[in-house]
Parts: sequence; C-alpha cells; structure tokens
Amino acid sequence: MIINAPETSAPRTYVDRILEHWHKDEDTEALVQGTRRLTRGEARRELFRLGHALRRQGLGPGDGVGLFLANRVDSVLVQLAVHLIGCRVVFLPPEPGPGELAALVEQSGARAVVTDPLFAARAADAAGRSVHAPALLGLGPCEPHCTDLLAVAAQCPETRPEDVPAPGADEAVTVLYTGGTLGRPKLAAHSHRLYDVLVDVVDGETEESAPDPAHDGPPEPRRTGFFPAMDPGTDRVLVATLLTHGSGHLTSLQALVTGSALVVLPEFEAGAALTALREERITATMFVPPMLYALLDHPECGPGVLPALRRIVVGGAATSPSRLQQAVEVFGPVLGQGYGQSEALGIAAFGADDLASEGARRPELWRSCGRAIADTEIEIRAEDGTTALPARQVGEVCVRGETVMLGYYEDPERTAAALSGGWLRTGDLGYLDADGYLYLVDRAKDIIVTGSTSDNVYSRVLEDFLLTLPGVRNAAALGVPDDNYGEAVQVFLATAEGADVDPAVVGAAVTAELGPLYTPRGTVLLDELPTTKVGKVDKKALRAAWAGAAS
Repeated sequence: MIINAPETSAPRTYVDRILEHWHKDEDTEALVQGTRRLTRGEARRELFRLGHALRRQGLGPGDGVGLFLANRVDSVLVQLAVHLIGCRVVFLPPEPGPGELAALVEQSGARAVVTDPLFAARAADAAGRSVHAPALLGLGPCEPHCTDLLAVAAQCPETRPEDVPAPGADEAVTVLYTGGTLGRPKLAAHSHRLYDVLVDVVDGETEESAPDPAHDGPPEPRRTGFFPAMDPGTDRVLVATLLTHGSGHLTSLQALVTGSALVVLPEFEAGAALTALREERITATMFVPPMLYALLDHPECGPGVLPALRRIVVGGAATSPSRLQQAVEVFGPVLGQGYGQSEALGIAAFGADDLASEGARRPELWRSCGRAIADTEIEIRAEDGTTALPARQVGEVCVRGETVMLGYYEDPERTAAALSGGWLRTGDLGYLDADGYLYLVDRAKDIIVTGSTSDNVYSRVLEDFLLTLPGVRNAAALGVPDDNYGEAVQVFLATAEGADVDPAVVGAAVTAELGPLYTPRGTVLLDELPTTKVGKVDKKALRAAWAGAAS
C-alpha cells in the first residue's frame, strides 16, 4: 500500500525525509525494541499523535523541550515529534548529578521536560529547581504532577500537525550537553544545517572530492558520514549508545533517513548486544571502544557468528589499533572509524573498505580516524589557536564545516573561546599526515606533564601500547600528583580472567617501547574499568578511586 506524502512548500527537513519512507510500504518494519515492533505506518501515525500531544501542552515553534529519556522506541518518536512541530530539542543525558542537571534545565530555558518513568524522580527535582518551572511530561505513568504524554497522544489525531514554520538559518534546533561545571553547563547548540547534511548525503547531492595531486587516478568519493555505504531501505541498524548523546542521535537518524529499520538496544551488555545483532540480522551499528572490546571478549563471539553484519563504526573515544585488527579478524573487513564530538558531530571518518585495503598497505593507518568528511576542513594549530602547523606536527585539532555547532547555548563567553571565524577549537591534540589522515594523540586536558624537563606523555599513545600486552583487555592512563615532577604516570588495567599480569613486567615493556618518560609510577589491576553512561572509560571515577586509596 502506498500513500503519497503531503506536499510542502517549505524546505525539506530530515523529518520530511523520514516521512517519505514511512508513507511508502506501510507494513515494512521501522522501529524495534525487544518484542515491540512498529511498522512504518504505525510509526508515522504515532509520531503525528505525539506532535499533537506536545502542542496540547502549549508548546510551539522555538520552544525548548528537554528530553530525559532511556533507550526505547518511544524516545526516538518523541524526539522526532519535537522537531516535527518546530520546537528545540534539549538532550538531558543521565550522567549529570542533581545540581548539574537542574542547571542544565534552567540554562536551556526548556518549557517542558519529557522524562522516561525510570528518571521521573530526578526529572521532577530538576524541573522543580528551575525558575522557568517547565511542565513535566512522562512517557507513561510517572510521579504526581507529571502528565502522561503517551496517554494524551492516544486521544490525538493521526494527521500531520500543520502550520510549522521553517527554522531560521541561525536558530538552535538541537542542544547537546557536553559537560561543564556545577551551575554552568556547556550546551552545544546546532542549527538545521547539521540535519541538512544527512538529507544531502542520502539524496546524493554531494559531489566527489577535488583531485588530489598527491594521488594518481580518479578522485576519491567524499566521506559523507559514519555510514557512507548504507543501502537505503535494506539495512537494519542497531543503536546501542544513548539516544540522548550525539553518537546515538546520529546513528538513529542516519538509519531513519535512509528508510532502514532501527533496532534500539535498551542498555548495553555484551551478551544482549550479541543476541540482538544476531537475531535481528543487524547490518550496521556503532560502538564506543569499550563496547567493542566487551563484545570481542564475550565467549560466544567468534568468526562467522554475525554473517549479516556489514558495518561497525567505532567512535566516541580513541580506539586501540590492536583491538581494531582483532575485530577485523573476528568480524571481517567491516570496521570503520568516525570522529566527532558534541560541538561537531561529524569531523572525520574512515570507511571499512578503505581501512581494510589501505591498512594492509600502510599499517600506521590503523591509528588514524580517517580524513575529513564532506564539506569539512581540518587544521592542526599551535597553542595560539591561529597558527597552522605542518604535516606530522602535533597541535590542537581545529575544524570548520556544516556539522560545527552555532555555539554554546546562552554562553557567549565560552562560545568566543571555542569558535573564531567559523573554526572550532576541539580541545583534542593530533596531527595530519601528508595525505590528510588525522591521528589523535590525546585530549588537551588528558596530557600528562612529567619528567625533569616537564615533557608531555600522551595517554592515547600509552593506552594503545598497553592494549598490545598479553592478558590486557582495556587500559587507562592518568596523571597523578607528584612532588618532584608535578605529575606521574598512573596506569589502570582491566585484565582477562585467569591472566597473570605482572605490573613490573608491564612497566619494563612500556620503558622498552616508549621510553622512561612513559614508565608508570603505579599500575592497578582490575576486573574491568568503570565506564560512563555513554560507554567511555570513566577517568574521573578512576582518579577519585586513586585519590581515595592514596589518602
């Protein structure tokens, strides 16, 4: 059955693109979460009902709507519904403490907060502290004074809400939390241009890159996103990272704008992820490095276990080259890398085919996160933030392009410090090779300054080497206070079950490979490293644990 989508004179948005798919082949599966399975027709009708339900709460174009959501199908739909009626999405991730969460709600100016019932008490506390007194809406029954948005939606029309103006060129349509200090969060605000990139990629509107004099032969296709090889309408994509973070947000939208089925993993656990990948015949997914490592270490994970899988994108943090190569041995040449951050959701990418072919010829490329995606420029700059550095010289990664944020929401001071002339200072340190491949060596704040001459120890370099040692499953390096040198290198290792890892042997191996500056002052062995809600190694927790043990 085919129903024609209504025509609109306004510029086509990414939601329009999704709806074009959802108006066709209505019985095709669109959204899956466990036993809950929505067809395209069901998803479209539920989206429209949620749009009307939000309007009945007095929300209109330009209003901020905080989303404090768990990974579930309804969370995907309500995020789309907020944009459908012209409101601003404000993602409220679960990791901030009560004070920071309340400050985030207040600074964002959210008129309403939509909460998962799991987070209802925390959402009510944050909304209650806000001067703006946002309305509290639940995806299901919640605490008192919390309107059940799903119950309201059940009574609403199944037609598309009308009279939604197109967003302005510099209007913030999505705001992402990216840290901060208590009472002053950093909120990266993005315009519709971020989503226009997704639609342009699907429509094939981007062109091939200009010829590169350093290479013979035809110009290479421009890397247009984390899933450049997705097959429209046939892929099945698993979103395993949080929907309220940039990685989960982009993964879900890149699936939906291509008409692919989206499978939502409520919470990451290696066994559950492996089951979902296998049983749902997943063809593409995105993991942060600790997720990939946990999957590789699962006893049921081995060659041939996931025959449908064609693409795994790894991003969100630095990935060990040895672990990437291990993943290729297990899953085949399906591994690609993506690099971005809340302030610039797409910066560089390395497609699986390119990594497999080029990596065999140039082994150093396993340490690279690829080259700039389409319409994005990367420069490596000196500490002054303006002087461009030559190839292979380490400096701050600076980027300009359509995926770069407008600025930090309601924070002109920190916006001015991060953005200049359209260029974003990422806070990441790295270098470019002569062919434009980007290599990250550290976060600026994670550099360990130590030794008699106060030299830099790059934690990424050390962690990558530690992951090549027998019995080491994951690794983290921190700088800890030292009376003589200011900082000393402290290492935390997650070891394999039954492995006999000797800290003295680890230290000797580091010294032999990287030199005495990198030699750990101390090494702590753990069953596993703590991770944040996003799945990254939680260095704050490790630092706090070390400080507690040292005191």
